[in-house]
Amino acid sequence: MQILIETERLYLRKLTLEDAPFMLELLNTPTWLQFIGDRNVHSIEDAENYLKNGTLKSYQENGFGFYAVIEKTSGKTIGMCGLIKRDSLPDIDIGFAFLPHLISKGFGYEAASATLDYALNTLKIKRIIAIVNPDNEKSIGLIKKIGLHFEKMIKFGGEEKELMLFGI
Repeated sequence: MQILIETERLYLRKLTLEDAPFMLELLNTPTWLQFIGDRNVHSIEDAENYLKNGTLKSYQENGFGFYAVIEKTSGKTIGMCGLIKRDSLPDIDIGFAFLPHLISKGFGYEAASATLDYALNTLKIKRIIAIVNPDNEKSIGLIKKIGLHFEKMIKFGGEEKELMLFGI
C-alpha cells in the first residue's frame, strides 16, 4: 500500500479498481444518496467504471483525486477524502464521504484537515473550495472546522437546489 498521507489514526492512499466493492457500498449509503445524489452505481462493474472515469482519470490528468481512507487499527477502508477539479468550478474542490456508522467519530476532520494541508503545502494549490448541500449540517460543520469560510450560494450541475460554496 502506497501511503500518500498519514495521520494519527488513518492512512490515505490512491483508490484502485480493487476498491470497487467499497465504492459500491459507499455510493449507495443513505447519507450519500441524500446529500450527494444517486450516481447509478449498482454493480461492481458500475463502481469500476465510476472509478475509471472519475478519480483514476483525475490522478492522470491532475496529479490528485479522491483517496481511500484506511483506519490503521483495523486496516479497513472507512471512507474517501480528496481533491477534485470540476469543469464547472474555477478552483480545486475538497470532498469527503464516510460510511454512516463512522460519521462523527473525528475521522472526517482528521482526513480532511490532512488532505487540506497536503493540497496547500505539498501540491502548492493556492485556493481550495468546498461545495455542500445546505441541508448537510455535519459536512458544513466539518468544512468550517478545517478553516473554510462560506462565500456564496451557487447553482451546480443542473441541480434545482443551490449549494453552499466555501473557500480558503
